Amino acid sequence: MQAEKIKTLLASTKFNQVFTVQGWVKTFRANRFIALNDGSTINNLQCVVAFENLEEALLKRITTGAALQLKGALVESQGGGQQVELQVNEIEVLGDSDPEKYPIQPKKHSLEFLREKAHLRVRTTTFSAVMRVRSALSFAVHQFFQEEGFYYINTPIITGSDAEGAGEMFRVTTLDPKTPPLDEAGNPDYKKDFFGKETNLTVSGQLEAEAYALGLGEVYTFGPTFRAENSNTTRHLAEFWMIEPEMAFYDLSDNMNLAEKFITTVLKNVLERCEEDLQFLDQRLAKEDQSKPQNERSTMGLIEKIKFVINNDFKRISYTEAFDILRNSQPNRKKKFKFPVNEWGVDLQSEHERFLVEKHFKCPVILFDYPANIKAFYMRRNEDEKTVRAMDILFPGIGEIVGGSQREERLDVLEQRIKEMNIDAEELWWYLDLRRFGSVPHSGFGLGFERLVQFTTGMNNIRDVIPFPRTPQNASF
Repeated sequence: MQAEKIKTLLASTKFNQVFTVQGWVKTFRANRFIALNDGSTINNLQCVVAFENLEEALLKRITTGAALQLKGALVESQGGGQQVELQVNEIEVLGDSDPEKYPIQPKKHSLEFLREKAHLRVRTTTFSAVMRVRSALSFAVHQFFQEEGFYYINTPIITGSDAEGAGEMFRVTTLDPKTPPLDEAGNPDYKKDFFGKETNLTVSGQLEAEAYALGLGEVYTFGPTFRAENSNTTRHLAEFWMIEPEMAFYDLSDNMNLAEKFITTVLKNVLERCEEDLQFLDQRLAKEDQSKPQNERSTMGLIEKIKFVINNDFKRISYTEAFDILRNSQPNRKKKFKFPVNEWGVDLQSEHERFLVEKHFKCPVILFDYPANIKAFYMRRNEDEKTVRAMDILFPGIGEIVGGSQREERLDVLEQRIKEMNIDAEELWWYLDLRRFGSVPHSGFGLGFERLVQFTTGMNNIRDVIPFPRTPQNASF
């Protein structure tokens, strides 16, 4: 008999019919009540052992973490807390669990402890909810772009170019680390490496996506990216996933319109599909907030924050307008900001972005036309020669969540910008070719997927929204 999902049974009214369920034991009480979960829902199914004289040997095997197959009749629950339960008449242990060694016991565990047990933490209520939300978000991303007529493309993970110019990349090589071949200058001779040149793990698929946008029109990538940034903050990972659409014939306004529509559509989708999980995570965040000092508590609940984004039009202002607001703001004048806002051109920090969203405008904000000297080489220069056609979307509780721009389509301007930033033009010969052969205005943006999952689940540490986090000094599992 095919096993029924617990999520389906919990919503069923097919009473007195026999079903088979499979899952892991959460708790086993009074040698009679088994709380079973199969990962399909946040809720457990109460399974009541309906026969007497349960064999002692079998009884000892029904422990927290053990995998069982149970067969019995679905009935209306006699107790509180659930509407249905399974009256069990057959038990098969599919996988034993040592109760003295199994680390995920039915008690509260710290998130730090669970990161050390990342291979088992998905069996907890919190992490199963987070990962179901992550899955729903991933599906919603693809669904949105496919319905908008975009083509999904896969850009290289191994690359010879640094799209961001950051220089913080993981090297890919087959050279002997102890005795690599050397060139005349005494440096490793990458001409003798596997690819015949120095290569790295990608930090972005944007440049390659641009090439395909200038042939297919509208494309998007959704894949892993890597940064060798030695940062141990709650916002950084060495391996993470990026969503990067690129669109031919889009100007900055078109880009902002698409980004706003994308993010609100995806959040609406997950709000509908993950109602139970989000309610649990909302309650979890509220409890966590109660333990914090009053001034550190969230101004909005989790679901309230999501609806705040969905239900409010995004306010669009230039960087210069935002700078004036921040410079003249009460927190800045009273020196409450950790990073003062005094000179035009300063790179805005999360505290400034959140002030604009949560305090000043009370809605999501899109900033555009940033100073050129704090943005990447590929962003289109404005006529004022000081700013570029960049845009960032700012959210409550998190600050920047989307970054994008209209790309520089003019060959001479792009070449000059590359020269100013001391970037190797020979490495980007193919990228410059896109401006030589049928160049058009085009735009795109990037969204770190884990940042979106963080916002949607309310998890404070980005390491808790990816199955197996990769961070400095940590590549376990």
